[in-house]
Amino acid sequence: MATHMNNSNDDTVAVAVDQSDLDAVSNATFYNPHEVLGGHLGQGEHAHEVTVRVLRPLAKAVTVLTQNGEYEALHEHNGVFVTVMPAEKTDDGYSVPDYRVRTVYGLGNSIVEDDPYRYLPTIGDMDMYLFGEGRHERLWEALGAHVRRFDDPMGAADGTKGKQLVGTAFAVWAPNAHAVRVVGNFNGWNGRRHAMRELGSSGIWELFIPGVEAGEVYKYEILNANHEWVLKADPLERSHEVPPATGSIVVDSRHEWKDADWMARRAATNPHDGPVSIYEVHANSWRVDVSNYRELADKLVPYLVQEGFTHVEFMPLTQYPFSGSWGYQVTGYYAVDSRLGGPDDFKYLVDKVHQAGIGVIMDWVPAHFPKDGFALGRFDGTPLYEDPDPLRGEHPDWGTYVFNFGRNEVRNFLVADACFWLSEYHIDALRVDAVSSMLYLDYSRQPGQWRPNIYGGRENLEAIAFLKEANATAYKNNPGIMMIAEESTAYPGITAPTSEGGLGFGLKWNMGWMHDTLEYLHETPINRKWHHNEITFSMVYAYSEHYVLPISHDEVVYGKGSLYGKMPGDEWQKYAGVRSLFAYQWVHPGKNLTFMGNEVAQWGEWDYDSSVDWACLDWPAHRGVQKLVADLNALYKASPALWSQDFTPDGFQWLTSDDADHNTLSFMRVGSKGEELVVVVNFSGEAWQDYQVPLPKGGKWHELLTTDDEKYGGSGIHNGTFEAEPGEYHSREWSAKLTIPALGAVFLEPVQ
Repeated sequence: MATHMNNSNDDTVAVAVDQSDLDAVSNATFYNPHEVLGGHLGQGEHAHEVTVRVLRPLAKAVTVLTQNGEYEALHEHNGVFVTVMPAEKTDDGYSVPDYRVRTVYGLGNSIVEDDPYRYLPTIGDMDMYLFGEGRHERLWEALGAHVRRFDDPMGAADGTKGKQLVGTAFAVWAPNAHAVRVVGNFNGWNGRRHAMRELGSSGIWELFIPGVEAGEVYKYEILNANHEWVLKADPLERSHEVPPATGSIVVDSRHEWKDADWMARRAATNPHDGPVSIYEVHANSWRVDVSNYRELADKLVPYLVQEGFTHVEFMPLTQYPFSGSWGYQVTGYYAVDSRLGGPDDFKYLVDKVHQAGIGVIMDWVPAHFPKDGFALGRFDGTPLYEDPDPLRGEHPDWGTYVFNFGRNEVRNFLVADACFWLSEYHIDALRVDAVSSMLYLDYSRQPGQWRPNIYGGRENLEAIAFLKEANATAYKNNPGIMMIAEESTAYPGITAPTSEGGLGFGLKWNMGWMHDTLEYLHETPINRKWHHNEITFSMVYAYSEHYVLPISHDEVVYGKGSLYGKMPGDEWQKYAGVRSLFAYQWVHPGKNLTFMGNEVAQWGEWDYDSSVDWACLDWPAHRGVQKLVADLNALYKASPALWSQDFTPDGFQWLTSDDADHNTLSFMRVGSKGEELVVVVNFSGEAWQDYQVPLPKGGKWHELLTTDDEKYGGSGIHNGTFEAEPGEYHSREWSAKLTIPALGAVFLEPVQ
């Protein structure tokens, strides 16, 4: 269809458009609105002309403004206005000049705006190719919402001269959608004027909207595969409204990092070989009087320094709708949880932690995602992010969807997400949640509820390949980081390199150690002799993986009781039991993790709606446990014997492992340079006098620390400095008779 115009002395002809396309464009259901709207050069004898079409429903008058003149646009069809104006002469021929659109509505109010449809795609061919191949390692730079600034002859979006043009480029993957629009306050949540174009066969839809800046709330309005209009949050949103609101927010980060020294050290250091003592935190309930990430930084960082932890681990801080999921049901994988602020607020927190010399770990949940209608589920009307197989695509325990790990784009979405947090937010490690549920197709499923892999086995081959790729890519792109698996089965090679057939994690939570230790300590001391194997069994497999020893949030919630509450006996015995557990954990091979509140031996279990029970510090016994944790961390960091050979048998030697009658263990930790530290732990309710301890060498020895010190709330039994006595005992040439306190641990070192 050609429209004849009379905007000049010459009779001009608008570039022809098929009537059905014009109709679809006017209703914002056309897959490529830029083909019709915006400026288009004429052909042949009309090459010096530009046809401009704009969609302005309910407009009374529309005028296209250039630097050289104004051109009235005529109504063509259902809100589409068209004009023809002179092209701009260039060395290579002609081009579309810069222009703005003035619209007059019924009440006479006039608005000057830029036109989204005069802009080229903000997604490049290489972006689309890499995404299709599942290899776009910085996907967040292509998809999502990105504020763009550039110089333009006519200035800002409203034509204000002397101002830089600012707008936002939107891009979303929805391959089965019939149409996609951007909606927000900037268009009254009516997407008719902001229909996106589909870029070839990539499934990516794109639109640059001038004038949309940081802080704008938006969603995608999708005409899905079922011909239903649905509103969806952006899968790559950087920020999100505070729940229960469900809109995405345009972000333009302004944070200036001050952790360059930390990041340089990180890149030059292998953290797996160093001390790792982790304080696990639920950011929303560490202190409920903290209202944002910045305030959290100002209060948490000094506390981490006081207690001497090397790392803080945050339960998931990716966006999640339901507070009761603690962050483990994620809807915004690239958005920081908005309950405590925006992206720059969280960057401030990470920055402050780094400046204090402490690493940041964040929980990451690629195993599953919730079914909330505004988010990823059935995103374009089909199982897009989730596995389409009903026997693989839903998790029976959690009522959630399982990702389609075999699809390139989905795998890319997750692999890039891991790199995003490590790179953009300077996160030092990701603790990957629920790895066991990813490894096995029959996880929490009964016979008939799961489908074997192509070889007839139960292993989820696609998820395994994804985990290998995520780990390898994360380590390759971010030297000095750690990838940590929460995994509770006997699956081999969790922390073996991918080059050797392993999954490539750096560390794995030792759930067996946690279970056996807590089961043992739950027994009354008089019964522990019958359970001695539970406290020694961990050393049978201590070097099968590279382990973290976790006493996490999962062990102090849902009726399991606090660490204090798990201990049998009277009050004194409970506090002593907590102290002995900390000492034993800190000197056992492996890295260490404890959950907030454990370090003060709070009385009650964790409640995500309440703070840590800081009021308990009004009692000396609680302050004593807190002081012990700080001293243990200081000793731990200063003692290479306790961490430099965590993953090799050379770093550990039993001295006595079979003294069940006394509920006592003694062993030696050895550093990579021969440093030695002897540990004796008495899990009985009685102090042992003249207790003979084998020693590796003669000479003077010194009691470095005892959990029975009065400053920790103990009874004050000390051994001071003593001489080792010659004579074979438990296959050692030296020994000493000491007093080992009830429910206590003593650390011994040779006097140099």
